[in-house]
Amino acid sequence: MSDTFQQLGLSPESLDALRRARFSRPTPIQAQAIPPALEGRDIIGCAATGTGKTAAYVLPLVERFAGRKGTLGLVLAPTRELVQQISEPVEFFGGSRGVSHVVVIGGEDMGAQAEALKRKPTLVLATPGRLVDLLESRAAAFPHLEALVLDEADRMLDMGFQPQLERILAALPRKRQTLLFSATLGPDVSRFAREELYRPVRVEVTRSGTPAERAEQRLYVVKPEEKSALLLTLLARDEETALVFTRTKERADKVHQTLQRAGYRCTVLHADRTQNQRNQAMKGFRDGTYRCLVATDIAARGLDVEDVGHVINYDLPHAPEDYVHRIGRTARASASGVASTFATAKDRLMVERIEKIMRAGIPRATVPREDPVFQAEWERHQAAQRDPGPPQKDHGMSKKEPGQAPGRHARTHGKGSRSGQTEK
Repeated sequence: MSDTFQQLGLSPESLDALRRARFSRPTPIQAQAIPPALEGRDIIGCAATGTGKTAAYVLPLVERFAGRKGTLGLVLAPTRELVQQISEPVEFFGGSRGVSHVVVIGGEDMGAQAEALKRKPTLVLATPGRLVDLLESRAAAFPHLEALVLDEADRMLDMGFQPQLERILAALPRKRQTLLFSATLGPDVSRFAREELYRPVRVEVTRSGTPAERAEQRLYVVKPEEKSALLLTLLARDEETALVFTRTKERADKVHQTLQRAGYRCTVLHADRTQNQRNQAMKGFRDGTYRCLVATDIAARGLDVEDVGHVINYDLPHAPEDYVHRIGRTARASASGVASTFATAKDRLMVERIEKIMRAGIPRATVPREDPVFQAEWERHQAAQRDPGPPQKDHGMSKKEPGQAPGRHARTHGKGSRSGQTEK
């Protein structure tokens, strides 16, 4: 494996950009994927979240297409957030070298995207749903495409994008380079790769140094009604940024309200939020405006926040693989972090499935029921059960994020760093 970027066959321009980006040495996925990608080989790359795979395909695309005309590359990713984040290294590494790009995602003006495609950007970065819309309206065409990247391929298939992917692939030149990156290589991904890739180079680095191995994992076995008390207790014990995962949009809104009631600066991210709300949520979480982000699995991949100190699985995910993606939001790169998971008696089989794919058990932790914060929230819950009061209107979807009175939970400095829904 190469220890330096100079050994990978990159141009002086790319090496200079890497120095400016403060990339000191290639990660394993970069060291193994960049050389064959530069040669035009098809690649299957299995790499966990936070291992540097975006640069592993962006750098070769920039090298191959710098100074050339026409739309030559297409990058597909499952969520709007991930597509937008891919655009950042594309602009950084390719902008000064004439590699233009356009972002094609749902929630934005499709007419403006169609106009941008007419200018024939070098790269198109897209979610499958919106790209199919543009193909069907004949606003998008790729007669000269040379490279296709499928980022988070397993997630796209999990989210039900197989028909859209088939429609897109039918519109592309058969003779092309295909780079498929996935956090897991289950049967669906393997079958898809066999059908669409030609003699691919296989690069698999998930077994060593993954975020799942670096994160300090804790499993709390709780009653369903104890989850809120445990959540508030864990948050009160440190000042780390926290990413809280729920299984459904409705649950995310309720947890969001619980945290606001407790005085935390928090925001929420799920498929029913507008694109502007989602952008504002991510911006606020990154810059420290919000200490907590409550999200469904739409955010398990594609969240690029440098210092998420604590991932909390308020609910277990629909699929065991998503557990790995969730906790991969902490312990990114060489950092460490904490991943706490709340499991009820009904979750026993899912816990077993998660431990099976990780080939390791999740350490059990004691529920801190004697903690004053836990007791206070538990007593509040019991009082509410005895006297629920008048029905309350659900304001969880309001566009404005409520503020917070000054208090010990406010964070005013430093960096903030398959829920069954699909994205366009």
